[in-house]
Amino acid sequence: MPDIPVGAQIFDLAFHPSHSTVYAGLLTGQVSAFRYDEQGQHDLSFSVRPSKRSIRGLTLNQDGSHLWAAGKTKAMFTIDTSTGTLLETRKDAHEAPINRMKHLMPHLLASGDDDGVVKLWDPRKPDALRAYNHHFDFISDFLWLGDKKHLVVTSGDGTLSVIDIRGKKIEPFAQSEDQEDELLSIVAIKGGSKIVVGTQLGILSVFNRSHGWADCVDRVPGHPQSIDALCSLPSSYPSSHSTILTGSSDGLLRAVQLFPTKLLGVVADHGAWPIERIAVDQGGEGRWVGSVGHEDILKMTDLKDVFEDEDGDEEKATDDENESVAQDEDDGKDGGGGAENEDEGEVETIHSSDAVPEDAQKSDKDSSGDEGEGEDSDVPKEKKRKRKPEKNPLAGKKKKGRNQIDADPSFFSGL
Repeated sequence: MPDIPVGAQIFDLAFHPSHSTVYAGLLTGQVSAFRYDEQGQHDLSFSVRPSKRSIRGLTLNQDGSHLWAAGKTKAMFTIDTSTGTLLETRKDAHEAPINRMKHLMPHLLASGDDDGVVKLWDPRKPDALRAYNHHFDFISDFLWLGDKKHLVVTSGDGTLSVIDIRGKKIEPFAQSEDQEDELLSIVAIKGGSKIVVGTQLGILSVFNRSHGWADCVDRVPGHPQSIDALCSLPSSYPSSHSTILTGSSDGLLRAVQLFPTKLLGVVADHGAWPIERIAVDQGGEGRWVGSVGHEDILKMTDLKDVFEDEDGDEEKATDDENESVAQDEDDGKDGGGGAENEDEGEVETIHSSDAVPEDAQKSDKDSSGDEGEGEDSDVPKEKKRKRKPEKNPLAGKKKKGRNQIDADPSFFSGL
């Protein structure tokens, strides 16, 4: 899709959850809406200017009927997305410019400002429900964990906090230690069990929810500059549970796989302009990813062009795996599970009723003799292939003593 020119720097973007419309908050105080289609065509739906100063944060409700905007003027605005009209203005919603907004539940919003204050709002009420001031620097991003009703907050003060919106306390449920770096963006992976945070130094910090929020459990370097934006892939892609999109100050939108760490490729290039925000349409499950930076264009990239071979590779890998399993089964029937299975560390059961060639039986005896089994009985019985004992790389080689001998345990039975 061709770039969408908007005429001013874009601070934030948001996609309508059900139809192809993208909203942009501009430096000029305007909120512009653009319609687009699968062929890459786009046109302006509406443009409204609720403020004379920059719009920094946007968020939509669940059905996309209302858009909330906030920014430099410390006020919050409610816009009707069907008509493009301004419905409500909340003046002095914060004492500092508002940097981020997040819709959490049908009647609950979160906002964060440059002083580190987080407020929870019910759009039906004029005043904030609660205000949290445990951060002392700007609020950079929000992540909503619906299973626990937790709002995860990242801040420029170097800490991450968790707010339980069900409680009435004005203290966080948990707060991390100082990470000694500005935390700029956040996204969940592995079904929400792990949380990835982008930092000013270009490191991805990974938090494990089962290990608590005190400190990260892993750090993934690699980005040359700050990671200002993070976004998850649509769940339709096989690697979505461990692959994220990263927007960096070097102007590159990357697809990065974690565990194991691998750069899958560059999704979009903004040149010398830093990337501030990224989002995927259709509620995060769509085809297009939008990215914005310091230039006056909104870049739309088709994810299918980037990950078009992923489904084919997945199917090919599955076919190869099935073919390998079938081949192993055939080999097991022909040779009764020879030395190849021992090398792979598999446990295979051979019944005495099965027809086993003499060579295979001889091989079995030899291999069992090498492992020191000492089986002398001729009675047919069920035999099992055992795993070879794993070597401990930290253990030294044990030397045999001068007077040490190897004796059969039955030697001592009559003593």
